[in-house]
Amino acid sequence: MTFQERYGPWAVVAGASEGVGRSFARAIAAKGVHCILLANGGPLEEAAVEIEADYRVECRTAHIDLSRPETFAEIVAAVGPRDIGLYVANAGADPYGARFHDRPASDWLGLIGTNITTTVQSCHHFGGRMRTRRRGGLLIVNSGACYGGCGSLAIYTAAKAFQLNLSESLWSELRPHGVDVLTLVLGQTDTPAYHRLQAKKGMPSSPNLASPDAVAAVGLERLPHGPVCNWGLADDDAGYLPASAAERRERVVAIEAALERVFGKAEPA
Repeated sequence: MTFQERYGPWAVVAGASEGVGRSFARAIAAKGVHCILLANGGPLEEAAVEIEADYRVECRTAHIDLSRPETFAEIVAAVGPRDIGLYVANAGADPYGARFHDRPASDWLGLIGTNITTTVQSCHHFGGRMRTRRRGGLLIVNSGACYGGCGSLAIYTAAKAFQLNLSESLWSELRPHGVDVLTLVLGQTDTPAYHRLQAKKGMPSSPNLASPDAVAAVGLERLPHGPVCNWGLADDDAGYLPASAAERRERVVAIEAALERVFGKAEPA
């Protein structure tokens, strides 16, 4: 099947107003698939107008806060009767970069809502319909944070680890039904959200940031070959992925030391 036959006629892209999500929407539209763009603010309408003009597909938008309990019902309402062949869960960046007890629990519950609750509900709803029609794809944009916990990113790393395990499990369950599942694990990427966090924390500019357009291209290319694609690594390259308990422990300590340069050293009890 062509991309359009396999993942069309409509795709939903969550977190589509800028950065990686916007690049995914453009790349999907370029393949002839109509798009529904979801985001909580940002230049969402501008992205839709641009995509329709460039690729001659329909592009609908819905301004939805993806962190709230009522989010899923709003997504279903925005989609309406359209036949969704591809769901891209791209929203979920950590805007805080703070230690667990330095923010109210409500902030962390919102981050959990975006990364876990909304993702689970959407994958269950759209993935179930794809299973019935025996074609489609679920693509969850992830982070290297999924491979281990560290201070100042407790909920983010936990949520991304959830996405990793969810993706691998859904890939196993849905593959026999013709539905592709991929989690695309990214490193530092040249997005507005990343630069906002850098500015907030006074972090120096990072070299060699991944291009959102390149990320989207690789994600769609690897979608049929899930469940995991690690950005910048060959499929058989373990890279930074630890295996043993000792190696995981060493990774936490190493990242802890690196983050102290940004967040400062934790005060002893």
